[in-house]
Amino acid sequence: MTQAAPAPPTAQLGWREWVALPELGLTRIKAKVDTGARTSALHAFSIRSRQRGGLVMLEFGVHPVQGNTDIEHWVEVPAVDQRMVTDSGGHRERRWVIRTPVRWREREWPIEMTLTDRDNMRFRMLLGRTALRDGGLTVDPARSYMGGH
Repeated sequence: MTQAAPAPPTAQLGWREWVALPELGLTRIKAKVDTGARTSALHAFSIRSRQRGGLVMLEFGVHPVQGNTDIEHWVEVPAVDQRMVTDSGGHRERRWVIRTPVRWREREWPIEMTLTDRDNMRFRMLLGRTALRDGGLTVDPARSYMGGH
């Protein structure tokens, strides 16, 4: 009988952190750690979908630096799903869902993220509670950038 690998020890992060999305080519993006959000969310604009080889592929742009729309990073990834999401203001929106690894400090694990326009929000990314659970992470709401600046 094969035993499952032991879960990594729990680590603690602050209410905001710098993370990387290596498969999306984003080496550094500021994320708000949001235990009120089940799913993580990433700022995306000009989202286009198309069929390729039996997959729905998404192409979209990201403004990785808050307040700077001059810097654009373009991404192409397969879609996982489309879901209705209710935001913190109670508005429902159909969003594309992608799956990609997130890296914080030495930890890297796969997460699902919805894509939405966060241009008017303070953070380009939300790290939701499912990603926190899957990464073995807890939150200290009194701390920030525990992974470094």
